[in-house]
Amino acid sequence: MKNIRVLIADDHAIVRHGLCALLGTERGIEVVGEAKDGNEAVARAKHLAPDVVVMDIVMPRKDGVEATAAIHAAVPDSKIVILTSFGTSDKIARAIDAGATGALMKSADDRELVSTIRSVASGARAISPAVRKLLAADPPAPKLTSRQLEILQAMSRGLTNKDIAKMFSIRTDGVNEHVIAILAKLGAANRTEAVATAVRKQLVRI
Repeated sequence: MKNIRVLIADDHAIVRHGLCALLGTERGIEVVGEAKDGNEAVARAKHLAPDVVVMDIVMPRKDGVEATAAIHAAVPDSKIVILTSFGTSDKIARAIDAGATGALMKSADDRELVSTIRSVASGARAISPAVRKLLAADPPAPKLTSRQLEILQAMSRGLTNKDIAKMFSIRTDGVNEHVIAILAKLGAANRTEAVATAVRKQLVRI
């Protein structure tokens, strides 16, 4: 039975070295490479075609979500496990949508990581209970239309519906309808709550 070939992608050297040391003691698992950022992860994955990529979700140059999408497109047989300590569910959900088949928190114990690697290598999905709990407690941001995102950005700047209508050359009634839809999608009771949720979920920048 051939070894499970693993690529480790994390921007912290101490984490990479720790994971390499841990996995190096596991029978049937072989670490074939390391990457310190998303761009390097994609390049190494294309070159090495690993069975599993263990991917930090927050990395420089190209984050774990973008790197997951790129690897999934270029090396579809490589399975991707997302490791995260990130406090919001949105990046995790986006990584899963991008092709990750495993996800667990960095606080997970060694056995859970090894089990997850073996599971995804065998073709199974392995989303940890802690990640499932996070996704349930903090649902990912809903899909907003491009116009709704523009209006939401304008709302974050404190503009009134009348101001927004003038900005986009549309009727005030139309803006009202968009705002109602935005509040419903975000589960917000008012504009302030909608903007606060949007900022937390990185839908807008202020």
